[in-house]
Amino acid sequence: MTRFRILLAEDDPDLTLALRVLLTRSGYEPLHAPDGREALRLLFAERPALMILDIGLPGLDGWEVLERTRDLSDLPVLLLTARGAESDRVRGLRAGADDYLPKPFGNDELLARVEALLRRTAPTHWAGETYGGDGLRLVPERRSAVWQGHEARLSDIEYRLLQLLVRNRGRVITTDQLLDRVWDDPEGTGRERVKFAVLRLRRKLRQAAGDEAADPLEAVRGLGYRYRPEGAEPPEGLPEDARGGPHGPDAGDQGP
Repeated sequence: MTRFRILLAEDDPDLTLALRVLLTRSGYEPLHAPDGREALRLLFAERPALMILDIGLPGLDGWEVLERTRDLSDLPVLLLTARGAESDRVRGLRAGADDYLPKPFGNDELLARVEALLRRTAPTHWAGETYGGDGLRLVPERRSAVWQGHEARLSDIEYRLLQLLVRNRGRVITTDQLLDRVWDDPEGTGRERVKFAVLRLRRKLRQAAGDEAADPLEAVRGLGYRYRPEGAEPPEGLPEDARGGPHGPDAGDQGP
């Protein structure tokens, strides 16, 4: 059985000890960094499968560590935030964190979030998928999208998000459906992360094409998002599984 290495960037010695014991007993191999500089050193020396990152690190703080990590890697990052402050959560999602967990938290919830992140970032072995006629091609082995002849490297979440929208081309996929299928969050407890993931994805596609107007993703006010090929007319209605049910449209979601 594979023992995933998890980088724990946390300066609180008591919390560090508790988390190292918890992760070890759960079958993981924890690596500890008490400050931001050590976190970056271990990140590139040990190549962990996931990082649990406290934003309040000494030296280089968690924000700087996250920014430098995202410059070079799509490593899944679980951000630990103090008191669950909304401003911290929003800033973390904008900066590229994959998930967040406010302090204090329970052991079971932390392990569940770690398992979900590792499950989503497991290597895939799908055949190449090509969607012709509108200039988009997905490249699963590189976890990237070729848009209008230019490649955009995507994070695992961004790739899964785009793949789901493309497979349902022209159809609205609600925010709650995206949380369920991409984030494995059927309860819809982190709805704002969808908005920021779509913003990052759209920015990457536009930058790759060198055209700020080039963007095949569309936010449908109060409903969700859809992939709309160039020149395609929007279909009437929603996909069958988006009409009602516990994860149906949420009139409060305004999109990006």
